[in-house]
Amino acid sequence: MFSKSKINEPGPKAGETTASDQGKPAVPASSDYKPTAPKAKPPASILSADLTVTGNLKTSGDIQIEGQVDGDIRAHLLTIGEGATVRGECIADDVVINGRIVGRVRGLKVRLTSTARVEGDIIHKTIAIESGAHFEGSVQRQDDPLSTSGSAKPKAPQPAASQDKS
Repeated sequence: MFSKSKINEPGPKAGETTASDQGKPAVPASSDYKPTAPKAKPPASILSADLTVTGNLKTSGDIQIEGQVDGDIRAHLLTIGEGATVRGECIADDVVINGRIVGRVRGLKVRLTSTARVEGDIIHKTIAIESGAHFEGSVQRQDDPLSTSGSAKPKAPQPAASQDKS
């Protein structure tokens, strides 16, 4: 009914191994594991006002445009400065437009400030347009605006296949 506790019994002496220790790997007394601090988020890449870029830009980080870009931009957070002009498609999780975009904008959150000038379509999940912003184009809400597969319209259902019963 009661068993004798092994708490008071002496353990094996240093250097001795018991039968239960035979199959277990030896654990070092001091571990070389040193936890590393989480990496800090890198600052946004900034394209200055005197810079003109011809070509596409792609980053998984943040980018701030103050100059002119002739090409498509893909980023996590895209900020278009007041004096900036972008001619091309802008795709980002968050898009803040203070300047001018000529082309399509795709973003989960799109914000047009009072100084924004957009000529093109906006595909978004959420949108905010401040008073004073100029916008010429169409606005379309989608649950996944970042997907670029085909058109935004759902496909027509396929007709069911008929089976002949002879």
